[in-house]
Amino acid sequence: MKAIFSGVATLALMLVTIGTNAQKVKTVSGNDEILKNETSVNIEFVYDGMSVGKYDTEKEYITEKTKEYNSKEAGKGDNWAQSWQSSKANRYEPKFIQLFTEHSKMTIDKNAKYTIIFKTRSIEPGYNIGISRKNAQIDAEIWIVETANKSNKLAVMTIDNVPGGTAFGYDFDTGQRISEGYANAGKKLAKTIK
Repeated sequence: MKAIFSGVATLALMLVTIGTNAQKVKTVSGNDEILKNETSVNIEFVYDGMSVGKYDTEKEYITEKTKEYNSKEAGKGDNWAQSWQSSKANRYEPKFIQLFTEHSKMTIDKNAKYTIIFKTRSIEPGYNIGISRKNAQIDAEIWIVETANKSNKLAVMTIDNVPGGTAFGYDFDTGQRISEGYANAGKKLAKTIK
């Protein structure tokens, strides 16, 4: 019994270590400490050109899912497509900002000297059907720019394989799983820059 417990504990530690390393913020260029002494920052989100799941473009994903849901029930796919788009501003971005401000102790101000541009490169929506599940996951590029001159990238970072899901597995809603990925990304970025 002791050997079984030891094996389970070792496996759990390995999984935590793998998960932690997978979502590390990596500096690609520039000065990643530029926000270290700042008390406020502006944050913007960009979704252009991202892939979703097995689809190369978000447009392909939305088209296929809309068609699939509409074939099962008239209008269901159209409602789903609207929900997919509105979740960005109503769910993902607020979760990112909440965890970022909580862990960085910075306030959000559109007139701050610097802006963080969080550009999502890919979203894996994951799934949860009760007996089987897969976490959502996001990959992103992060630019720190001057608010007055957003073409001036002072730092470029990446964060990949950021998991999204709830602790007890009750994340049957796709938007909830993905928003938890954004929350994790906000927390990780805050800890990196501060």
